Amino acid sequence: MKETFRKNWKDIVSVEPLLFASFTPTVYPDNDTTKKPIPDIYCELTDREKMRKVCEESLGDFNVMNRQKKMDLVLFTDAIEHVVKIHRVITTEFGHALLVGVGGSGRKSLTELATFLANFQIVHLEIPKGYNFEMWRDDLKTNLYKELAMEIKNMIFFFSDTQLIDEAFLEDLNNILNNGEVPNLLTEGEDYQTIIEFVKDANKNDPVFKEKEGDQAWVYNKFINQAKNSLHLVLAFSHIGEDFKRRLRMFPALVNCCTIDWFLPWPRDALKSVAEYFLAEVPDLPNLEGVVEICVDMQERVNQLSVRFKEELSRYYYVTPTSYLILIKTFKDKLNAKRDIIVGTIGKYERGLKALAKATITVNQLKADLEVLIPQCKQKAEAA
Repeated sequence: MKETFRKNWKDIVSVEPLLFASFTPTVYPDNDTTKKPIPDIYCELTDREKMRKVCEESLGDFNVMNRQKKMDLVLFTDAIEHVVKIHRVITTEFGHALLVGVGGSGRKSLTELATFLANFQIVHLEIPKGYNFEMWRDDLKTNLYKELAMEIKNMIFFFSDTQLIDEAFLEDLNNILNNGEVPNLLTEGEDYQTIIEFVKDANKNDPVFKEKEGDQAWVYNKFINQAKNSLHLVLAFSHIGEDFKRRLRMFPALVNCCTIDWFLPWPRDALKSVAEYFLAEVPDLPNLEGVVEICVDMQERVNQLSVRFKEELSRYYYVTPTSYLILIKTFKDKLNAKRDIIVGTIGKYERGLKALAKATITVNQLKADLEVLIPQCKQKAEAA
């Protein structure tokens, strides 16, 4: 860079990693920080504390508005980077994302947060037992296209490879990525007329639309263009196994039409932040820092052993973030269980001591009564 542009990277980029977004305004009029920052402007996120605060506040608002699917997230630097990337992709015209990583790496939760920051609607499909291709097509009609026809809005369709029970689903996703629609999904019968009526109702205040609303083919093409602009796919796939490679070869739109975001293993700082966050909930935990270091060390050593396991036995063992969270949860559960046992044992001893103390008082009282009664008994015996 210095040889080509005669500039030093460090002179241009003040904060690394380099991040841009529009949900955290950092540009001020006339560079005067005393004034209100310019909102909704795509700019470099130089104020990382402000960025973190905005994300945490949005997470809090999300949990208040969605109590049934409350997210307990630790927004360390890597997680916020993924939120920024996903937000940038879905707010871009024709923007689609392919999130590549193992299960439990936070792909769904961070997509939820990025969607909330963008003020978009997110759609998840429920895949019950017995789900088939016909039900898949019905869900696409009802939950995606009819929703988009009723109201012009931005929508995120989140789909994971764990929901991929039929490879034909990928053919439809490939078509949506390429053309914005699934061929012959809505072009006939009742569904077609329903879409036409929904689009007419949604655009009834548009004078240009009123002039051409009699042409159903024009109305339908307008709807497809609107859907293509408004519908953003976020696909969460795992790179484990040969299926991922095969799917990318068979359906090239997964690469050509998507921005790929790799969810790599958590760095040491992230592991430490997560452990500190969850272990801080444990009351009266001595040497918190030491416990955190042990958790981080265990996760790192298991990662190293998994590499050795692959080299020596040619077998994979994937260590996911979920396993780390399970480790911390197991420690908390075991600690609480042991504390309950200790508290129960202490309670038994305390009750025993109280019983002994009570018995001592009763014995002393009996002794005192005997000291009074013995002389009286002797007098009565002598009198008799």
